Amino acid sequence: MKRTGKKPHIFNSISELHRALALPKPKHPLVSVINFEETKCFDDESLRSVSYNFYCIAIKKNFEGKMKYGQQYYDFDEGVMTFFSPMQVVTTDIVEGLKLSGYWLVVHPDFIRNYTLGKTIKNYGYFSYSVNEALHLSEDEDKAITTIMQNIENEYRSVIDHFSQDVIVSHIELLLNYCNRFYNRQFITRRTASNDLLVKLECLLTDYFNSEQIQESGLPTVQYVSSQLNISADYLSDMLRNLTGQNTQQHIHNHLIEKAKEKLSTTELSVSEIAYELGFEYPQSFSKLFKTKTNLTPLKFRQSIN
Repeated sequence: MKRTGKKPHIFNSISELHRALALPKPKHPLVSVINFEETKCFDDESLRSVSYNFYCIAIKKNFEGKMKYGQQYYDFDEGVMTFFSPMQVVTTDIVEGLKLSGYWLVVHPDFIRNYTLGKTIKNYGYFSYSVNEALHLSEDEDKAITTIMQNIENEYRSVIDHFSQDVIVSHIELLLNYCNRFYNRQFITRRTASNDLLVKLECLLTDYFNSEQIQESGLPTVQYVSSQLNISADYLSDMLRNLTGQNTQQHIHNHLIEKAKEKLSTTELSVSEIAYELGFEYPQSFSKLFKTKTNLTPLKFRQSIN
């Protein structure tokens, strides 16, 4: 890929996006369903790296190019979904003569701002997943998603009335909930890969707590752990929650408590000294977390062992 050093092109409106894709003016200024078969690929080098000022939900098929999201490249197979929040940068390299198919739902934040979805959409963690964590659909799932997108398109292409926006927002929310279900299914069907990742996580945390890094840098953060595993923080937590019932932060705390128990049981170090060795600036914070996790203060735990 060429690196021009230029800032990504920002699409501020759906109308601007339609023009770039050589499409007619959108029927609605704040929401649109784009059929990939009717679009032309960006052939302007300045549009290879772009950012959209709206939510993008796409189901793609026959994508023979590569897409870069952040620093990750992803090779698309048939029937995958990607989700982008406003102002996230996407870089795409397209193969000439590509016959891309599928649908692309674009929703401006203003369209859902006065609805509950305007606030809850941030709770759908997959908008923070990396492209290489895209949703892979079964044939039936593909049909379900495609049907909802077509229903959205049919609604805003029909006569607009007082209920039109309510109906469209309801369809969008239904679509997002289906995607939530399908992602959880993906965690199950990819359980082998998830278990491998869990083993890597356990080894990473064990090495971290057994090294001097804990004293130098403090407790590992969720962001640090996910970056070491080359996976997005939200995807890692969602995968772990599905696999073990606990998120990444809880796994970090579990390792911390086990290390603390080891030091309380096998050394004469004071609680304050153990707290400092485990990366806590204030011993009180360590004691509070320890009691929350074990129902015992560090001293009570040491006494019970003795």
